[in-house]
Amino acid sequence: MREQERDEPRGMARRQVLGIGGALGLMTATGLTTAAALSRRPAATGAELRSALPLPPPFQAPLPIPAVLAPAGTAGGTDRYEITQRQASAQILPGVQTPLWTYNGTFPGPTIESRRGRPVTVTHHNRLPVPTVVHLHGGRTPAASDGYPTDLVLPEGWQEAGHGMGHGGHGMQGMRDPRAVRSRLTRDYTFPLDQRPTLLWYHDHRMDFTAPAIWRGLAGLHIVRDDAEEALGLPSGRRELPLVIADRAFAADGSLAYPALDPALRARPGVRDPYLAGVLGDVILVNGAPWPLHEADAARYRLRVLNASNARHYELEAVLDDGRRLDLVQVGADQGLLAAPVAHRSLPIAPAERYDVVVDFAKVPVGGRVRIVNRLGSGRTRDVMAFRVVRKAADHSRVPRVLSRDLPEWRRSDAVRVRDFSFRAGRMHGGHGWLIGGLPFDPARTDVTARLGDVEVWRLVADVHHPVHLHLVGFRVLSRGGRAPLPHDAGLKDTVSLRPGESAEIITRFDGYRGRYLFHCHNAEHEDMGMMANLEII
Repeated sequence: MREQERDEPRGMARRQVLGIGGALGLMTATGLTTAAALSRRPAATGAELRSALPLPPPFQAPLPIPAVLAPAGTAGGTDRYEITQRQASAQILPGVQTPLWTYNGTFPGPTIESRRGRPVTVTHHNRLPVPTVVHLHGGRTPAASDGYPTDLVLPEGWQEAGHGMGHGGHGMQGMRDPRAVRSRLTRDYTFPLDQRPTLLWYHDHRMDFTAPAIWRGLAGLHIVRDDAEEALGLPSGRRELPLVIADRAFAADGSLAYPALDPALRARPGVRDPYLAGVLGDVILVNGAPWPLHEADAARYRLRVLNASNARHYELEAVLDDGRRLDLVQVGADQGLLAAPVAHRSLPIAPAERYDVVVDFAKVPVGGRVRIVNRLGSGRTRDVMAFRVVRKAADHSRVPRVLSRDLPEWRRSDAVRVRDFSFRAGRMHGGHGWLIGGLPFDPARTDVTARLGDVEVWRLVADVHHPVHLHLVGFRVLSRGGRAPLPHDAGLKDTVSLRPGESAEIITRFDGYRGRYLFHCHNAEHEDMGMMANLEII
């Protein structure tokens, strides 16, 4: 390896890292148990809300498939889409209407499908009562369209002055951020999509209020495709299913329960003390339906899985009613296809992670049921959804031994520097917070400066569960706890799930675009409470 550069990044202690002993102890002021205890209950970095309504039995509602959005125009080599962010209501629990914040009136929002290298411009119209920001998670996007948290689209009549202070002591409208770009009512986001085919997702990224905005419904899928992937012969058409998994809880009036300090989400960010580590729901939704059932052929299916939960972790299994398990054959990760398939009996998935898996129902008898269960859940949260095999059918799909040959081959010797970051609870402006390198997020501070084209190794350490996400770039996981990566770490990722007390090394190349980006924990409550940092690519 080249000599490591030791310059101190502005505003962040370059070598400020927790030892393992320190990582296992949490500040009692947060009201959390120790990380060691959390490691024995790995879904429980957070507290669970209980619904105040009777919940339906599992596997009754049919699995909805989010509609694919038609472009409003295709002239000039760019596909243009229109999305209106607005309030709507939907029947999620039987016979109950639930108010939502939506993209185009649906939860999840409409799916955008695009071709690799063909630009897309999405015009977002904000008809909600609060500012919004849109981030295309996993997108290789110029900074102006990446959805920086203070680049707000303001609603009708919104006055910035006098609307509260955010977690860093700055106005949550970014009044201390001289680089913030604000627009009224409408904004165009342009995505070049010069990247590997994969499953991306878009969601609100407004500073201090990301968690409740996603909880209320502001999330949708964006799929990038190309000819080479389609030539592989993986299951396609109606045998390719997007699965957006999210937990929620319901109040007595049918609304989504959430412990916000300011239910209007206008001025005071944060959640009540019991939920500082994250908000968990007691209802598991897939594509917006509770514990749904999908009628399937006795054939292979490609499942494009997103964990869109705020804080809940899952470990997924496919289990027949007689107890036998089917393999989950992973063919892709956050940033696209693996080099070769990896078979799992169970697959952990943290908030914001995506996995592309193939499940073969060919040997399931007609009438047989396969449940997708969550090994980390208990009671009702142990079930996710089910498949009922209803017919025999021809199947010409396959899972080839070689999936992709274009994965980057970065080596440690390519890295021009190594950086260390701790992700831990701490005190922040006299209150509770979640910190990176001992500091809460401040949009006016540059935390890390990287040169365009440089390869770097980042060493990360956590106190409790922290799914760490880098904007703009994908990365490879080099190690966990000084050992080899886990099987599900294969491929190119943009989110890595750190377990309590765990360290990990990742390697990436900062290519694509110059500008201001972010890295942060994707436990959405942690993110809102300071666990985010600025990355400047020069």
